[in-house]
Amino acid sequence: MSIENITELMDIGYPVGVKFIQIGPASRTKRLFCELIQQARKGETVTFSEQGCPVGAYVLGKDAPLPDKYYFSSGRYSSLDAAARAAGALPRLEVPYSSIQLFPLTEDTTDFDVMLLFLTPEKATQLVQAFSYNDGRPLTFTTAGTASVCGDCTAAPANTGRLCVSLGCKGSRKHSKYGKDELIVAIPCNLISDIRKGLLAIPGIFD
Repeated sequence: MSIENITELMDIGYPVGVKFIQIGPASRTKRLFCELIQQARKGETVTFSEQGCPVGAYVLGKDAPLPDKYYFSSGRYSSLDAAARAAGALPRLEVPYSSIQLFPLTEDTTDFDVMLLFLTPEKATQLVQAFSYNDGRPLTFTTAGTASVCGDCTAAPANTGRLCVSLGCKGSRKHSKYGKDELIVAIPCNLISDIRKGLLAIPGIFD
């Protein structure tokens, strides 16, 4: 099955496939999850079991503490209570895994659990419209401007099987430097077929 009409929405680099591997050797990297995603976007395949971000460690379901004190110390929230409320609302990956593999997606690659795309708002609009094409359902999503790549667009779609959108977050924009004009859209594998059909059928933005 070709996913060309999805992959061609990205202007720079490749969409990234995320695959949760059940059996494999443990491996640790000091790089942050959002940085590793950008490596895959540029064409590399990366496999790891632990990465270097404390928030990412919590969100990706490893044995990591709630990052409330980290959030408060960063100045993002007015009080420790507010930071704890924000941290407690983070999505946390429910899929078991031994390691995570990140790789660039080409038009014929379909063996992944979640696809991440970095899109302009115009291209993201097309994707949302393609999602709604089949049954008219509007897209609903939540974001707090935190844990955008690991939480909003990896853990959340893997847990729910729903299309997810994130406006980005301070940490991922700072460390992985995706474009100021880009937001992140994540497609779980169960929605790929419907979105492909929707993209083939809907009119273009300026048609």
